[in-house]
Amino acid sequence: MKIYTKKGDDGTTGLFYGGRVSKDDLGPEAYGTVDEAVAALGVARSLANESVAARILEVQRDLFVAAAELATAPENRSKLQPGVSMVTGEMVTGLEHCIDGIVDEVGLPAGFVVPGQTPLPAALDLARAIVRRAERRCVTYARAGGLEGSHVIPYLNRLADYLYMLVRATETEWQPSRPQGEAT
Repeated sequence: MKIYTKKGDDGTTGLFYGGRVSKDDLGPEAYGTVDEAVAALGVARSLANESVAARILEVQRDLFVAAAELATAPENRSKLQPGVSMVTGEMVTGLEHCIDGIVDEVGLPAGFVVPGQTPLPAALDLARAIVRRAERRCVTYARAGGLEGSHVIPYLNRLADYLYMLVRATETEWQPSRPQGEAT
């Protein structure tokens, strides 16, 4: 068996549960950006201690669920399995609990924070920005009718917040966007 099929040489890609669409259609744009987030999180995980790496791996696995949902044509959504190939409301509330735990532990910054203190937080911030882009791609796809009844957008929204707080938890000092004493 070979890794290449040549089926995509015409600029199309196969969907979960069948069908082909252009590689630049709204669904592939959305799940392709989710794939970028998974890869960026892989860089972050390679820099993390065991505890943080486990949290990142859990998110990466959940993003595969989101990507499967996004890679499914709207007419095949009924075939998706909650938590396996379809994002659930429980996945969203699970992130909310994680966010709340970190906020309780480290608090919230008083203003904007500049990324890049050390490699791990910088990698997590990059992944967070990619998740925000994935969220925007999903909003576009949803407006076109591709995500009826989906929890993907709220999930990505919470995930970006979770990654933001995970960055705060992995930094020893928050670098404000303005020097001390200046308004933000």
